[in-house]
Amino acid sequence: MVYKSLDSITRSDIKALGISDDVSNKLLRDLEDIIRNHHGSPPPERWIEISRRILHPNLPFSFHQMMYYGCYKDFGPDPPAWLPDPKVASLSNVGGLLERRGREFLGDDYENPVSSFSKFQEFSVSNPEVYWRTILDELNIEFSVPPKCVLEKDTSGDNPGGNWLPGAYLNPARNCLSNNGSKRSSDEVVIRWRNEGSDDLPVNAMTLLELRSQVWLTAHALNTLGLEEESAIAIDMPMNVESVIIYLAIVLAGHVVVSIADSFSPREISTRLKISKAKAIFTQDEIIRGDKSIPLYRRVVDAEAPLAIVIPARGSFVRMNLRENDLSWNEFLGKAGNMRGVEYIAVEKPAGACTNILFSSGTTGEPKAIPWTNISPLKSAADAWCHMDVHQGDVVAWPTNLGWMMGPWLVYASLINGACIALYNGSPLGPAFAKFVQDAEVTMLGVIPSIVRTWQNSNSTSGYDWSRIRCFGSTGEASNVDEYLWLMSRAHYKPVIEYCGGTEIGGSFITGSLLQPQSLAAFSTAAMGCKLFILGEDGNPLPPDAEGVGELALCPHMLGASSTLLNGNHYKVYFQGMPTFQGHVLRRHGDLFERTSKGYYRAHGRADDTMNLGGIKVGSIEIERVCNSVDDSVLETAAIGVPPPTGGPEQLVIAVVLKNPELRNHNLNLLKKSFNSEIQKKLNPLFKVSSVVTLPSLPRTATNKVMRRVLRQRLTQTGLSSKL
Repeated sequence: MVYKSLDSITRSDIKALGISDDVSNKLLRDLEDIIRNHHGSPPPERWIEISRRILHPNLPFSFHQMMYYGCYKDFGPDPPAWLPDPKVASLSNVGGLLERRGREFLGDDYENPVSSFSKFQEFSVSNPEVYWRTILDELNIEFSVPPKCVLEKDTSGDNPGGNWLPGAYLNPARNCLSNNGSKRSSDEVVIRWRNEGSDDLPVNAMTLLELRSQVWLTAHALNTLGLEEESAIAIDMPMNVESVIIYLAIVLAGHVVVSIADSFSPREISTRLKISKAKAIFTQDEIIRGDKSIPLYRRVVDAEAPLAIVIPARGSFVRMNLRENDLSWNEFLGKAGNMRGVEYIAVEKPAGACTNILFSSGTTGEPKAIPWTNISPLKSAADAWCHMDVHQGDVVAWPTNLGWMMGPWLVYASLINGACIALYNGSPLGPAFAKFVQDAEVTMLGVIPSIVRTWQNSNSTSGYDWSRIRCFGSTGEASNVDEYLWLMSRAHYKPVIEYCGGTEIGGSFITGSLLQPQSLAAFSTAAMGCKLFILGEDGNPLPPDAEGVGELALCPHMLGASSTLLNGNHYKVYFQGMPTFQGHVLRRHGDLFERTSKGYYRAHGRADDTMNLGGIKVGSIEIERVCNSVDDSVLETAAIGVPPPTGGPEQLVIAVVLKNPELRNHNLNLLKKSFNSEIQKKLNPLFKVSSVVTLPSLPRTATNKVMRRVLRQRLTQTGLSSKL
């Protein structure tokens, strides 16, 4: 759609959007007043004034678009949708730190928190000892034994990422349950939650004292199971109060959490249990969503899981027969009934000890088992402190699951920073979740783009007050400009901080900052402590600050990043074959990124054969293995993630080579249904095939490897037609 410039907009243009005469007149008067008073001002300043004075959630979104695109007509790429206010910058975590110590860090280069932020980011990379000691102090991290230093760089070449916090002992769960350096009291609320179906009841609340007591009791009960030290214990259940308690108790007791998403099939559950060698699993009897009941415990049983502790989805009792030796939640806690109220002394472990096993799909068909150490939670908490400005008094909501890294991230990012977690035990897609955000007084709301798209299409947020939100966070998928303009408009144009990283990073490597202008669907900075490189066609880094598109590489020295894999060669996966920079081999990530002329970054999807479906990374081979056996007419398939022309998350396309080339007119809709049925049954019910195309053969390299990148380019150019 072509939009007019602001000074060309008429009353008729506004009325045509369905706005009444009286309101149209007032809007036009206010707009003319802003144009007159800000004559000669740059478009970003006009836009900020318009977003604050004129726009509100009750106006048609088409009017918001008219204002945004009219303001930035002929502006060029990357128009900022939000600007930091220098007058209040010092109230943010990083802004306050720079006001106090900016000159100490940067010398005469320091000016103010906004103009000096980029230099401070560079300082965080070049001076890790000073930077990370400062941040760990700001987070009030308690070590039972302090580290000898922040980083010991590796000289042998075996561990390019170096050894972080050597000599330190700590327990991240104990840090979650502490009084945060006496900044919060024990009667402060640390979890707010609501169950689906109870949407008209007050929001439930749990204080720090209550959470601490529940975690202690659960940890004492774990001791009664006769498990060895540092046993792997799985959690396969929704992200609710009980799962947070269980997670913290496992870590507090010195064991290792095995994260399994509650959407997985028995086959996927079994794979993760075997890789991790889990000795027990916490699960729910069922998952209740509206009038549907999903038999989660049955999936766990079908996966031939070890000892299961089963939490009831509703009420106090499990309403089904359990396997012999399995325990209900009440039976489990009853084993430690005499320890209720007794403090559990945290098991302190070395900084590099494993605390959580998470899984990320590779391209081999088997999920990579990525150990989070005691350092990974510090990275999560630091990211939230630095980039989302999470602090005491905040209420943080992010629909997720402990099976994905954002689940543990939410726990640590909130509790270590003295904030409150907000959990909705139900679907986040409808008005009930929007009401919960309002009622729980959420101040930082995390999203994935597909959720935002559903909210917008269904108008789920209409009538709810999101004015307490200070910022949004977004991760998991590529976002869309108009969808995120709509999202900002729901909270009176609070910023969206894009957040991209990975399970193996413990957080992000590229994101945004409340001290920088934020452009929609774009990243404004490397994460604190991280240095980025975009590789050119020759495989070497492009010059600093140069425009370009290429595979993203990372400086190897990142606090919290993985250094081992349970079931793979870590060096081979992340470092082998990568170029060096100033004597250090770079770390592979695998995404294509663009650095724009104005210094923003935009994601362009996976550079390898792993795709991102609904925020879940999955290997092409995993999907192809299922599709190849669906129909006798199929010779082979290639699974490709293709971004839609208008932007947004990747769509799954299956390229099919039929055994009989004369059958290219095979019923592709029927084949698509069959693929969807098997993929959702055997891999993940959230995966969906968008399109099926037929090919006479798959493009291959000289060594017979399928060139999926070539297919992706062709499919993007042809607009997902049924034939190439």
